[in-house]
Amino acid sequence: MSLTAKMSSLEHVKQSLERAGQDHVLRFWPELSEEDRDVFLQELVKLDLKGLKDHCTRAAKAAASTPRILDVDMDPVPPEFMGSVRKSDRKSLTEWEDEGLLHISRNRVGALLLAGGQGTRLGVQYPKGMYKVGLPSGKTLYQIQAERLHKIRELADGKHGSKCTVPWYIMTSEFTLAPTEKFFEENNYFGLEPSDIIMFEQRMIPAVTFDGKVILQGKGKIAMAPDGNGGLYQALVDNNILEDMKKRGVEYLHVYCVDNILVKMADPVFIGFCVTKGADCGAKVVEKSHPAEPVGVVCRVQGVPQVVEYSEIRLEMAELRGPGRELVYSAGNICNHFFTRTFLQDVSEKFQGQLKQHVAIKKVPFVDTCGSEVKPSKPNGIKMEKFVFDAFPFSRNFVVFEVIREDEFSPLKNAEGASTDTPTSARNSLFALHGRWATSVGAMLLDHHGNNIPPTASESAGDCPPAQCEISPLVSYFGEGLEQLLKGKKLVTPFILDKKMAEKLQAQQHS
Repeated sequence: MSLTAKMSSLEHVKQSLERAGQDHVLRFWPELSEEDRDVFLQELVKLDLKGLKDHCTRAAKAAASTPRILDVDMDPVPPEFMGSVRKSDRKSLTEWEDEGLLHISRNRVGALLLAGGQGTRLGVQYPKGMYKVGLPSGKTLYQIQAERLHKIRELADGKHGSKCTVPWYIMTSEFTLAPTEKFFEENNYFGLEPSDIIMFEQRMIPAVTFDGKVILQGKGKIAMAPDGNGGLYQALVDNNILEDMKKRGVEYLHVYCVDNILVKMADPVFIGFCVTKGADCGAKVVEKSHPAEPVGVVCRVQGVPQVVEYSEIRLEMAELRGPGRELVYSAGNICNHFFTRTFLQDVSEKFQGQLKQHVAIKKVPFVDTCGSEVKPSKPNGIKMEKFVFDAFPFSRNFVVFEVIREDEFSPLKNAEGASTDTPTSARNSLFALHGRWATSVGAMLLDHHGNNIPPTASESAGDCPPAQCEISPLVSYFGEGLEQLLKGKKLVTPFILDKKMAEKLQAQQHS
């Protein structure tokens, strides 16, 4: 950039900041080196300076407001718009799976991973997808998901004689893009075609004080944060992702969060259910474990589908039960969704400005008026974010699919020592699931003394953790194909069934 262009840009930035009431942002400009000024100016030019005043005002106002109680207008999703692994008949489930596999085989399905967050709550500074929960194989969340994608393609090809692809769209942030790209490259893209992995970056927005001022993280650096997983819709436009999907012939997207170790990538049953119902938008849910569980509820508000946060529901409403003593509002949101490409296009181009903004109160490092760096001991800032489910109200045909928590949902959110959602609970959830697969086909799990270990119904991360049984996604996507390998076998734990072991067991059967 020429000197004249720099001066012009700086003058524009100054005027815009003054109009927004944020001229303190340039307080330390005279103290910056020429190089730091260039970097800072580039950052400021990229900001939505026109919308900055509105952003800061709305953030301060939202943080000061009391959460609205929505339950007076709530109704559960009607049964005709719901499917369930537990309640739907076997014939329907098989038909939905066949439908899903058909669309996968015809290259109509893509997976879209929301991976903008770092593993800060886990005590690490790298992307959460790179985290190892302590499996015997040493696999990361990214590797597990990549291998599931590989297997579901293999299953679709085997059924339909195709050679399909399932493009993997990965939404990152400023914090996670470079390390994620490097990690995939170093691991040879986990055997997937690099051209089928499309990484893109969501926008960053300024963190704001309680009185509506942009927070300076450094003398020449604004404190920025990803705009929530609902930033997906803007990111799709910014990075021409919708055009890429259209060019590849992708019509249906499975959208999910990075931290669920049990996620079924491009789940054919879920996709087939949504397509069969003619849905443009769908949500996977699990039954809430108890009325006060801090998860959002998928329901209707004034007849419109949406997720109502647990803070927006009174306890007496959360505790409501039906004739069979089941919770009326039991559909717990797990950030696992189906969208048609057309629906994503509509939201991104027509409804994005109407998406709800959510407040997150955080500890945000800052520089004080003297330029000294401060790490606050209590929350001092507001990060505004959108959620991917905020698009639900714009759906013309919204459906819900209930799955079994122990089979499909175990998020990794907290470091060891927390009461829930830790590396141990995630690891044990996978062990328990794989142990159930093995014993259901007639295998026995043994400890090193030769004693039988009974299968566990859940992760049981207490005094009796499940047997260490790990089955590679390259061998089995969701328990299929194991009977011929494991029936009648006594498996001493820890037991790993990887591709090499599976080939060895097959060879033994044929000899």
